[in-house]
Amino acid sequence: MNIKKSKPMIRQLIVLISIASTLSAWAQKDTLKPFAFQGYVESYYSFDFSNPQNHEKPNFIYNHKRHNEINLNLAFLKASYSKNDIRANAAVMVGNYAQYNLSAEPTWAQLVYEANVGFKISKQQNIWLDTGIMPSHIGFESAISADCWTVTRSILAENSPYYETGAKLSYTNTNEKFYASFMVLNGWQKIKKPNHIQNPSFGVQVYFKPTSKLFLNYSNFIGTDKADSIHSWRLFHNLYAIYEPSEKFGIIAGFDFGTDKYNTTDYDVWYAPICVLRYKLKEKYCIAVRGEYYNDKKQILITTNSPNGFQTWGLSSNFDIQIKDNLVWRIEAKEYFSKDKIFDNNINTNFTLSTSLAVRFQ
Repeated sequence: MNIKKSKPMIRQLIVLISIASTLSAWAQKDTLKPFAFQGYVESYYSFDFSNPQNHEKPNFIYNHKRHNEINLNLAFLKASYSKNDIRANAAVMVGNYAQYNLSAEPTWAQLVYEANVGFKISKQQNIWLDTGIMPSHIGFESAISADCWTVTRSILAENSPYYETGAKLSYTNTNEKFYASFMVLNGWQKIKKPNHIQNPSFGVQVYFKPTSKLFLNYSNFIGTDKADSIHSWRLFHNLYAIYEPSEKFGIIAGFDFGTDKYNTTDYDVWYAPICVLRYKLKEKYCIAVRGEYYNDKKQILITTNSPNGFQTWGLSSNFDIQIKDNLVWRIEAKEYFSKDKIFDNNINTNFTLSTSLAVRFQ
């Protein structure tokens, strides 16, 4: 780890821990019952066998980004408020996730994990209007690695929004098996709306849980990530299903499909299928394997400057040990296979070993 560069992050982490301990004490008081506080810290070490000299993994990776150094992927402190028909969330963060995913945002925004407020607009129905910075409505993976079945994020997740800013109107039925929402957004993973873009973006999410073992989701994005003068509209679809027939075994199958301009005049598509299998060996031990493919031949999202663009397979396997209820240690081996020689040392494969330690507290 570069000590000079890490000092600001260490100071920020110390501040977060200090605030967390104070809030934990306050939370015991009756006056703070509408509030809830939680935190998360994930450290990691990852070795990329292509040995990048700048310690950075390929340009399509944004989490667990650093090679051959002990680092912090994500640490956040979150406060939530819920009383009657009002709810709000605010969370601040530090780590590589914030550093790389929010690099294009204003400095103040790079510390914001979540900041939103909402109210229930119907007394009879579970209909809410929320506004602010929110977790993305797209995909089954989040920045919180401990919530995901694999240590690192898929190519699919890394190249679709983790967060969004806007207004969301949502409905959940009485048995909570059906959910639908409509969003007006600042753009494709944006807090600050970029200059030269005035057009709004939109999103829809619908999910259905027919049984406790099956979860079906469809999400989309309709908008733009390019200047209005280019007259480009991005249409993106995300579908996935989670099936857990038993407490020990589970499977996730997903598919992304999008279309957008790859220059000022021509449209093309990108797509990405994925499958993840997880099996619990014993109460505290778990294994998972992931197979994925990402095709962005025209380099709409992922730039390679190579003849065939980004056409890459990914395979990974990981082993988890649940040390405590709120503490997990994980190990992962992952390899990418690309059609072109897009990785360091002018090769078409990339192999990494990663390990992480994550803790939650509240």
